[in-house]
Amino acid sequence: MTLLLPTAIGLLQKSLILLMFHKFQKHLSENFPELMGKSVLLAISGGIDSCVLLNLCLRAGLKPALAHSNFQLRGDNSDQDAGWIKNLAQVHDLRCHIKTFETEAYAEENKISIQMAARELRYCWFSELSEDYGYDHILVGHHGDDSLETFMINSMRGSGLKGLLGIPEEIGKILRPLLPFNRNEIQKYADENSIQWREDSSNAKTDYLRNALRHEVIPLWKKQGRSFDENFKKTLYYLGLAQDLLDNLVVDFKRKNFIPSANGIKITNSSLLELKALDYYLHSLFAPYGFNNITDLHQLMQAQSGKQLFSKTHRLVKDRDCFLLTENISKDDKTHVINADFNKIDHPIPLIFSKEKTVLDKGPKKLFLDKSKLKFPLYIRKWKQSDYFYPYGMNGKKKLSKYFKDEKFSLLEKESQWLLCSSDDVVWVIGKRADARFLADAKSDNVWLIKLND
Repeated sequence: MTLLLPTAIGLLQKSLILLMFHKFQKHLSENFPELMGKSVLLAISGGIDSCVLLNLCLRAGLKPALAHSNFQLRGDNSDQDAGWIKNLAQVHDLRCHIKTFETEAYAEENKISIQMAARELRYCWFSELSEDYGYDHILVGHHGDDSLETFMINSMRGSGLKGLLGIPEEIGKILRPLLPFNRNEIQKYADENSIQWREDSSNAKTDYLRNALRHEVIPLWKKQGRSFDENFKKTLYYLGLAQDLLDNLVVDFKRKNFIPSANGIKITNSSLLELKALDYYLHSLFAPYGFNNITDLHQLMQAQSGKQLFSKTHRLVKDRDCFLLTENISKDDKTHVINADFNKIDHPIPLIFSKEKTVLDKGPKKLFLDKSKLKFPLYIRKWKQSDYFYPYGMNGKKKLSKYFKDEKFSLLEKESQWLLCSSDDVVWVIGKRADARFLADAKSDNVWLIKLND
């Protein structure tokens, strides 16, 4: 009986090893079938998680290239890690990329934490490697306990629902195939397969919040019951379903109320005010465009027409009962010269010029001018506060600002409107209204047609 006991234990251990591998293999086939036969990059620190991931990938038939980031944060140990990874790649005949970063300098320059600096540097580098070498997917070694840590950190920071979903399994080319496994499973698999790895002594310190949670808080949670990990997975699953439902509601609202217009996207203020959970909608609708401050969005809803918010990529303008959402486009405020012998121009607005014998059919995109009334060169420019003109079909002159107001021009429309001018006189609000003073008539001997070529 005593002789059979070690054998039984050995068989049990072997079965556990196979169980994790088969679980991993099944996870790949069900969730990441696209990995097989593709060019794959594996981010490897040298720690237990990434080394176990490498072992599992090799056993599953993948042959990933390795990418190791040397952040120079642990003195000689950092360089030793890089050398160890290089040797590991040679043993398995794998392509290996190693890059050294000035992490502390980058963090100081960008006013961010060391952890955030390291994250930005490595993921930017992974993206570059993917482009340069044609890697289809990038594998990283985050597991279930990492997702739990992220959940706890985000809950402490007052995150919304998306922040409570843990670490996503897939973002673009980034895949995390170890998320179904916890830290204990990975440790047992490494021990039972005699997998070697490099121990990062900084992981034992509790100076950082994530490490403190890892070593002091999460073990207490897990002591409350054996089913903790499975229950946590269920929690993330149900939260994910709730998030999917909310995402669908936001998508439906956007489909119905984000109306494309000539000047961008139009959203009525009234459609927003009808929403219950307005703060959630405001963040979900406008955060993708860089507008993350809910207070600013509330204030814009109550603001007068013409008020606006700017993000790095977009502009949000209050226009009467609407929001106008546009991309930030560099302004063209230059003055463009039109000589008398021009036949056409393409910039800043496409126009065709031709000599005519008489005035034919008129329209907003056609202008028949008496060339003898013009002072050349003509100019195309944006409007100024002092501008006025004599609108065709009206008596007397009118300030251009008043014309814009009467015609209900939005701020964006006013900014994008081009004028054709003779000296300082407005000849044409291009495509909109002509100045009566310069128009050709039946008595004109020198008729000049200008046509908007759009």
